[in-house]
Amino acid sequence: MTTLGVYRPGSSLLHRVPAGVKLVGLGGLIALMSILVDTPADLGIAAAGLLVVFAAARMSARDVVTQLRPVFWVVVFIFAFQLLFTDWRRTLVVCGVLLLSVALAAVVTASTRTTDMLAAMTRAMRPLRRIGFPVDQVALALALTIRAIPLMVETVRQVEEARRARGLRFSPRIVVAPVVVAALRTADGFAEALAARGLD
Repeated sequence: MTTLGVYRPGSSLLHRVPAGVKLVGLGGLIALMSILVDTPADLGIAAAGLLVVFAAARMSARDVVTQLRPVFWVVVFIFAFQLLFTDWRRTLVVCGVLLLSVALAAVVTASTRTTDMLAAMTRAMRPLRRIGFPVDQVALALALTIRAIPLMVETVRQVEEARRARGLRFSPRIVVAPVVVAALRTADGFAEALAARGLD
């Protein structure tokens, strides 16, 4: 089983595409979906295109479901919230674009080593050093952010399993609070590790 942000070794077409190209393509496709996908029919076309991307990365339907599972409750919440202010078609489009964007990001991270992504980002930001932009610090922050994604997904999974084992109903106090506490502890751990290495 994989989680968002975890690299899956392979030799597929998407694995062979340079990290920088994939990152630019990811940003471009998400932007295009946000602008062009305006109806459920458009959403269906975008979903079909995403299936082609998953096929290029040799990811099965089970892999797709596994990648999307961490954001399921977030999408459910957004769906319910959107229904209060818009019609079901617009709600479907908004939540569908969100799911497709997460799935697209997941397939990129699953087919790209974190070190390759960071190297591509660092190269892209290198010219900014001339104006005093802290390229190395930003690259480090990106590395920590990417590393934190699978950690938080695993935390959510553990909390959800504990809730089910105890037969408790879903509620913010039971599910969200432990995840927030774990996130704060993880942030403290990162901060202590950086301070120990002389990085403030």
